[in-house]
Amino acid sequence: MRLTRFIAWMFTAGLMVLGADVVSGQTYPNKPIRIMATQPGGLTDIVARLIAPGLTANLGQQIVVDNRGALIAVEIAAKAPPDGYTLLVNGSAFWLLPLLRDNVSWDPVRDFAPITMAVRSPSVLVVHPSVPVKSVADLIALAKARPGALNYAAGTIGATPHLAAELFKAMAGVNIVRVAYKGTGPAVNALIAGEVQLSFPNAGSAMPHVKSGRLKALAVCSAQPSDLAPGLPTVAATGLPGYESVSPQGIWAPARTPAALVNRLNAEILRVMRTTEVRERLFNTGLEVVGNTPQEFAVAIKSDVARMGKVIKEVGIREE
Repeated sequence: MRLTRFIAWMFTAGLMVLGADVVSGQTYPNKPIRIMATQPGGLTDIVARLIAPGLTANLGQQIVVDNRGALIAVEIAAKAPPDGYTLLVNGSAFWLLPLLRDNVSWDPVRDFAPITMAVRSPSVLVVHPSVPVKSVADLIALAKARPGALNYAAGTIGATPHLAAELFKAMAGVNIVRVAYKGTGPAVNALIAGEVQLSFPNAGSAMPHVKSGRLKALAVCSAQPSDLAPGLPTVAATGLPGYESVSPQGIWAPARTPAALVNRLNAEILRVMRTTEVRERLFNTGLEVVGNTPQEFAVAIKSDVARMGKVIKEVGIREE
């Protein structure tokens, strides 16, 4: 009887050790890992495909990028087992969407475990060359002198260029009118054509036109100057203290993924992103590497939801 109990105890202990090994990541991964991304060619797809080869090499398992519609990608990731084999790459629209529409089927905090804010692209405040301003302070003064006379171009409701402009208006106390376009590209083209006076595209979309002289850049919207917008001061330092608008891309696992796996994935993803090749390719796409910890990423999300949630509520921004 004692021998039987001893064998049973050893078997149970062995299972506990095996479970601990799996949770700690010692046997992970043992099959391909899927990264959910949105449409091919979009920023989430670019980020996923740039880190996938390095992760494949480091982890010894194939990393598969699965392109779906934006909402479908999130829903699949939210319902996936919390075992580290399904990840999600998405931008700030992912955690702001519940503020913009009702009946969203997932919750960015409840249903996901943040791994890292992988990259970001700062917005750039650009104006048509004909606008008689040289600084952010000049633009604010002009807008206050001519309320409702200036127009800004923006694409999708709730996307970074739109929210960047509304945050600017709220903090500066100015009345600048939104003119809607079908995306960032058409919005930038409209600004170049002189249909509107200003816009807040990301650096990748704005800087080629600034360099060509078709647009005039007043400032970069990140908290600190950015190499993606060389020579530009920040909005915060030149007329609007505390202002910041960036377009981040983050990586998540489903909620309840063991912390050991989240930390393992964080370390491996950062290891890939910090290689010279990947960093340069991201930079050439208009993205700068962040690579923070899961805890830092969670704090950043909470801060952004509080800050932008206030603007969204006060302005009454809703998806059409």
